[in-house]
Amino acid sequence: AASKTSDQVNTGTRNTSKQLHQLYPHAFTVSYVRRTSGHQWTCSDVTFHCTSQRLCEQWIHVINEQLSFHTNRPRSLLVYINPYGGKRQGRRVYEQKVAPLFHRAHISADVIVTERANHARDHLKTEAELDKYDGVVCVGGDGMFSEILHGLVTRTQADSGVDQDQPDAELVPCSLHIGIIPAGSTDCICFATVGTNDPVTSALHIIVGDSQPMDVCSVHHNNSFLRYSVSLLGYGFYGDVLSDSERNRWQGPARYDLSGVKTFLSHNYYEGTVSFLPAESNKGDPRDELKCRSGCCDKSQRERLNSSFSDGSRGWKVIHGKFLAINAANMSCACPRSPKGLSPSAHLADGNTDLILVRKCSRLDFFRHLLRHTNKDDQFDHSFVEVHRVRRFRFQPRHHELASLEDLSEGLKKSGFSPICVTQTTCNYSTTHSSWTCDGEILPHADIQVSVHRQLIRLFARGIEEEQQQQRSVFEDLGPHLALEPSLHWTVD
Repeated sequence: AASKTSDQVNTGTRNTSKQLHQLYPHAFTVSYVRRTSGHQWTCSDVTFHCTSQRLCEQWIHVINEQLSFHTNRPRSLLVYINPYGGKRQGRRVYEQKVAPLFHRAHISADVIVTERANHARDHLKTEAELDKYDGVVCVGGDGMFSEILHGLVTRTQADSGVDQDQPDAELVPCSLHIGIIPAGSTDCICFATVGTNDPVTSALHIIVGDSQPMDVCSVHHNNSFLRYSVSLLGYGFYGDVLSDSERNRWQGPARYDLSGVKTFLSHNYYEGTVSFLPAESNKGDPRDELKCRSGCCDKSQRERLNSSFSDGSRGWKVIHGKFLAINAANMSCACPRSPKGLSPSAHLADGNTDLILVRKCSRLDFFRHLLRHTNKDDQFDHSFVEVHRVRRFRFQPRHHELASLEDLSEGLKKSGFSPICVTQTTCNYSTTHSSWTCDGEILPHADIQVSVHRQLIRLFARGIEEEQQQQRSVFEDLGPHLALEPSLHWTVD
């Protein structure tokens, strides 16, 4: 058979389209979500042709009527953009990739470009008219998300008359969903809840009104509230890395790698006491290899764990030791560099955090432990590592004369590098304390107590989907997701 040239193929296509338009002069277009590879979503269109204008209008009316029944979809959003985070691309990402999708979906958005640190947090706490919105969206990295979290949770507690300074207070869940458009240097929270750091995918999760509940940890020192955490609380190694990197911000993102090497070579350990209230027996085990996936925590209604905030000291366990690292992972903390994360089986909304204790060991053994964060081996399969699923925990350093961040920073300045060991034993740290990193921020105290608040917030996300879920289109799951865009300039409201 003779083959057709490209010009012949194009001419044939144009003729077919012309004939179709003549037979069916009226048409409307449905925009829908289609899954691609790597947990990413994209927006696609399909056009339907009709023989009459009336039939076209009937289809548009019926489909939009069906879409209106999806009351979980936002219609009005409050958007905060961090123009300075990451590669300073936040505004461009929103304007070029996200705003057009919101417009097509008939979502109105009030946009605030932040001008300083904690601008979004302070605005949410005091000024924002939250009753006008169906959700709050942050365009930036994990730091920007933390601002939104603190502003929204603090505002909710203040409006509900809850005292955040009380460690045993039962916090009120936030009514507004939070959306994350990744545009920072680190987007671990987005990666752990969606499976990818793609702005278009995150925007589409917002548009379809996905809902992923999420636990939040409150951190206190004595009877004073410090911060909230949704990803990682780290003392020892990770706290030292962040403390050192903060003094070298001029180096940009490379400072984390350089500080990591410096901290590893210093190989400091810290002595203290960890007390914790174990999770209920039906909450699984950090080593059970049951991954948190889409729907695993949201199939049942929210239940209150009354035992989480009672019992005084009954049921608590106490461990005293010398630790290279103490980490509490509210989620897997997976990211592109560590696909499994610090705790691969941590769950987003089970009311618990995975407490990982890395005891004093040789530098080589600690390197083996760190290396397993980048591969498929069990990072807990070491004699010097133990992990517990807990509802609450406390940490008391051996000495507590240095209680402030100022004292801590001064001690670090004096110490500089600790000498590199020439044997397989560890080195002593010349200062009393490390510091806690709380979702990328340094806490001012080493003596803390932590409580997990189950499903305190909800994200516009659905968790990481399994491969078989990825093979279906979202169109098959829920039908068309965006507003209709008919041809011939028909308006659909």
